[in-house]
Amino acid sequence: MPLESAARTDLDGTDWDGTVPNAFDLRVVALILVASGLAASANLTAGGLEFALVAFGLLVVAGIAAHWLGQRRVRRVTESLVEEWVAAGGSVESVTRSASWLRTEWIVRTNEGPVTVGGLALVPISRVSITWRGLGESHAVSVASADLESLAAEWYAEIFESGQERVRETPSRVS
Repeated sequence: MPLESAARTDLDGTDWDGTVPNAFDLRVVALILVASGLAASANLTAGGLEFALVAFGLLVVAGIAAHWLGQRRVRRVTESLVEEWVAAGGSVESVTRSASWLRTEWIVRTNEGPVTVGGLALVPISRVSITWRGLGESHAVSVASADLESLAAEWYAEIFESGQERVRETPSRVS
């Protein structure tokens, strides 16, 4: 099932429609271009300009593909986390791409406040990070994917259950 074409009915008062938009990181793309240019320039003396241009093109294509695949992996973890939170009873309003094109990250809007999920989207070294109210942690995407249920349960307890405890602890005033 494609991540962006998923349709979701309203579950437990959530407004989330089941989609997680693309979020590319221009810093990673710039790094790919610079590294490809440097690597290709080393080929100028060995194979000439034509060989260097072919090497540059191949390196850019491979780098952009690695970024795209890394972005998909981070996006899948984000979608799975949100699905787990909704299934556990958490209220998720929306999942939107960060306003900055300089990060691969999404803002998960909940009743308890925004949760930022993002990371480094480059296939061999992809990482996912979760941040809420100054608390955060980061994992390799492969580790987060393998231990997704536990990770989602820990963050669900931190985000949704700690907010409910604060409401219960607040004394009510009777007039």
